[in-house]
Amino acid sequence: MSPLSLQQFNALVREALAACLPDAYWVTAELSEVRSNPRGHCYLGLVEKDEWSDALVAKGSAVMWANIASVLIPRFERETGAKWAPGIKVLLKMEVTFHEVYGLQYKVVGIDSSYTLGDLQRRRREIIRRLTEEGVVDMNKGLSLPRPLLRIAVISSATAAGYGDFCNQLAAAPYAFHTQLFPAIMQGDGVEASILDALDHIYIDMEAGAIWDAVVIIRGGGAVSDLNGFDTYMLAAAVAQFPLPILTGIGHERDETVLDLVACRRFKTPTAVAAFLVETADAEMANIQELANNMQTATNRLLHQAQLSLQHLDERLRAAALRTLDRQNDHLKHLHQLLRDRSRTAIDSERQRHNLLGHLIRAHAQRGIDRSEQRLQYLQEALPVAFRRALHTEAVRLDHIADKLALASPERSLRLGFSITRCNGRVVRNANDLKPGEELVTQLAEGEVHSQVLYQPQPATSKPASNHSSTNPSSLLS
Repeated sequence: MSPLSLQQFNALVREALAACLPDAYWVTAELSEVRSNPRGHCYLGLVEKDEWSDALVAKGSAVMWANIASVLIPRFERETGAKWAPGIKVLLKMEVTFHEVYGLQYKVVGIDSSYTLGDLQRRRREIIRRLTEEGVVDMNKGLSLPRPLLRIAVISSATAAGYGDFCNQLAAAPYAFHTQLFPAIMQGDGVEASILDALDHIYIDMEAGAIWDAVVIIRGGGAVSDLNGFDTYMLAAAVAQFPLPILTGIGHERDETVLDLVACRRFKTPTAVAAFLVETADAEMANIQELANNMQTATNRLLHQAQLSLQHLDERLRAAALRTLDRQNDHLKHLHQLLRDRSRTAIDSERQRHNLLGHLIRAHAQRGIDRSEQRLQYLQEALPVAFRRALHTEAVRLDHIADKLALASPERSLRLGFSITRCNGRVVRNANDLKPGEELVTQLAEGEVHSQVLYQPQPATSKPASNHSSTNPSSLLS
């Protein structure tokens, strides 16, 4: 057998594939890659994964020519609400072709949208089933909405029209709503991570002391395929377990995301969320007004009852006061009469006592005067006798003193043989005080003797034998 050229061999393969696989086949796969070239042709990466281990079990590629892609892809996105992008499961009708130059190709000629739609629903049911088994699916639904509902943390895109409508509607309401935006990406691949990050920032804000009544996740209108980011397990689990009530207004009336299923309250649009907040404030205000009216009615009733009670008490008080005044007047009259009687009795008693005291005082004074006159008469008689006796006693005492003075006089001592020696007018009592040459004058009972000291006397060593030697200076005189 002669060898074949590559072209001949490729033609043989093409004829064999055309004979063995003449028809188109429906194939399920997951899109792993989607790219388009400027001419509109769409090139797909296809994979199949194990249902339990998620391991890759098959891989391939396919092409959708521009004339087919321009029809099938928009219809698929419109019917499923899912974006034609990697990560979704699809049911494709494919033909197998082989070209001598381009090789083996899987050519997509049809798409079954119902399969993808069913897979999306299955994925949502799987997320809800998992959250239910974990016991958290209804946690946020079970939270009570605070009263009043005024402090709102908003997760949305700052440039979204829905966020602007939401804020404008709250600003037009006559209530003091306080909102703060925690910005997030609300479409595309970053939805999940962005909203989770915003929820984390709200929780950190609460830990720092901020007080929020609820969290609102809103998104304006857009393609239905943009809702895929709200159908993830991580985002649903975070919303279900968040400690604040979460209100959603994703922006589609007929589509319901997993996020809507686990949130506390679900609304169709951002303006519907704002309307609910305003209605809640209206109801709260109406309730407050009703309470105020009830309180006013109860207050008026109590005031009326109190007024009647006060009038009754006033009448009773007046009657009691009049009775008390009458009793007090009678009592005062009785006291006045009693006081007059007792005063008259007391005055009479005091008058009698004063008269008696006057008699007693006069009698006592008379007795005192009589005793004083008797004493004066006695003193007049006894005073001369006492005076003469005192004069006699003093005369005797003076005579006795004169006798003592005469016995102690210097003249008597001189007559007894004593003498008085003077030096320079001073009485000499110690010979040691004399100095040679000093003149002495000795006074005797009769006359004086003058002498002179010849030498300094020696100090006496023994007591003089005679009492007269101390006054006799003869041993010292010339």
